[in-house]
Amino acid sequence: MRELPRYREIYETLRRQITDGVFVPGSLLPSENEMCRLYDVTRPTIRKALDLLTKEGFIIRHQGKGSIVKGAPKEIGILSLSSTTSAMDGTRLQTSIIVQPEHRAWDDAFTYAISEEEKQAGCIYFERVRILDGEPVILDITMLPDLGLPRFAEFNLENASLFDLLRSQYKITVTGGIQQLFAISADKRAHSLLRIRQGHPILQVNRKMETNRPGFYLYSQIICVTSKYGLSGRF
Repeated sequence: MRELPRYREIYETLRRQITDGVFVPGSLLPSENEMCRLYDVTRPTIRKALDLLTKEGFIIRHQGKGSIVKGAPKEIGILSLSSTTSAMDGTRLQTSIIVQPEHRAWDDAFTYAISEEEKQAGCIYFERVRILDGEPVILDITMLPDLGLPRFAEFNLENASLFDLLRSQYKITVTGGIQQLFAISADKRAHSLLRIRQGHPILQVNRKMETNRPGFYLYSQIICVTSKYGLSGRF
């Protein structure tokens, strides 16, 4: 794999430290001079990393004061599970790949029309099941235009974030999108994968997600068992 530019590596390190709580909201990041010594780089490299953090809302830069941590901004377009009976612990949620990423031809993306460029390029298709406390609760089907995503299939998406992968390896971030919600009955496949009876009421969410790369969209279909858990998130 192609190595990330040095400023990008520093950005990823600082971003991770902010999201993990190493740097809490209101605290100061090390000075530019300190980070130059820490990472053995020049100030322009540090400033490029800080510019990215500022743009994404992780820090505020004040002349004479330094870089003040705002905290991790709420992700856009990510749906998370919340229990209807008790607080959720994210460590209880696992992701299993049931269809590995593969190139496919496509004419549309779920209920969304695709451009001629997307159609000609084909898509990268894969399926994952979200498992909570050993119980499958979400079938997540993803279709990505096969445009500018070299070696995507070589990455392991087991218990990994697709959005983090796209951001760190391809500089693609989700900025918003549209979604459609359907109340449907479980078919034979949902019955098999989610361990529910056929005809059981389930929620289907079709999403088209916009990104910072012009003309590049992510498409997904989420099928969720909501009898015990709800979905939450910003979009």
